[in-house]
Amino acid sequence: MKLLDLTLDTPAENLALDEALLEQAEAGPCGDDVLRLWESRQTAVILGRSSRIDDEVNLAACTTASIPVLRRCSGGTSVVIGPGCLMYSVVLGYQKNPALRMVDVAHKYVLGKVLDAVKQFLPSAVFQGTSDLTLNNRKFSGNSLRCKRDHLLYHGTLLCGFSLDQIGRWLKSPPRQPEYRQWRSHEEFVTNLGLDLASLRRALADQWDAKDVLKAWPKSLTSELVEQRYRQAAWHHRL
Repeated sequence: MKLLDLTLDTPAENLALDEALLEQAEAGPCGDDVLRLWESRQTAVILGRSSRIDDEVNLAACTTASIPVLRRCSGGTSVVIGPGCLMYSVVLGYQKNPALRMVDVAHKYVLGKVLDAVKQFLPSAVFQGTSDLTLNNRKFSGNSLRCKRDHLLYHGTLLCGFSLDQIGRWLKSPPRQPEYRQWRSHEEFVTNLGLDLASLRRALADQWDAKDVLKAWPKSLTSELVEQRYRQAAWHHRL
């Protein structure tokens, strides 16, 4: 597996790069899987592909505070990202692991590796719900995926030293909730890992055996997707 530890300047560019990595994999011959790690320099709300803004986001508050509200290419509900929230993405080919075509298998496979990395520091961390990782019954990682013909993109968040009060400020209570949440508020439901980001990065790279740097990342395609989609209000506010 190749490693790309790269944060671009804006949340829009970072979302575009995740999608570009998936599209690059789909367009070319079967190559190496990719692990990408990044940390947004700016607070932003990220909608799921089918999220409805009115149901999930305090849009007026975001607008007043100039918090960008963007839409990713994968499913799931809205999240808040920013400094102290480590983002990871993996692009995996079905040819090497055909069972990943089954969504439940994909969740267990990817989150199993992420969880093993976290457990090196916090052994009591567990997998709960459909795609959450938790510590003491409080969520520190939300995740989603996008499946295409020959590859999937699986990506998510790892709260390490994030300003958790921002989540309830910018997001409404989600319309779809796992049973274990028990309708707790954002503040009661989420937690930080309190881990050093550099150490967690190394642990993730080790778990994925990502030893070689991906040098030829898709710059042109990323720029195209930014212009065609991720800078377009019609994409972000379409639902």
